[in-house]
Amino acid sequence: MSVPVTVRYFAGARAASGVDTETRDATSLDQLVGQIVADHGERLERVLTACSFLVDGTQTRDRATALAPGSVVDVLPPFAGG
Repeated sequence: MSVPVTVRYFAGARAASGVDTETRDATSLDQLVGQIVADHGERLERVLTACSFLVDGTQTRDRATALAPGSVVDVLPPFAGG
C-alpha cells in the first residue's frame, strides 16, 4: 500500500526536477527516490547523490526510512556559503 507524501525540492534539486513541490505515493524513502528519478531523469539522479533528506523535519540519508501518510520530505543539496 502506498501513502501520500509531499516532496519539496530546494536549490539544485529544484532546478534539476523542474518543480518546487509535488505529491507522491510511497512507503519508503527508497521507493520515493526511485519514483522521482524515474520521472525527472538523470540530472536529478546526479544531484541526489549529494543530497540529504529531511523526513518530517528529521535529517536522514537512510533510504530504508519508512514514510507515514502525510509525511513531508525535503530534498536538500549541499549549500555553499559562509
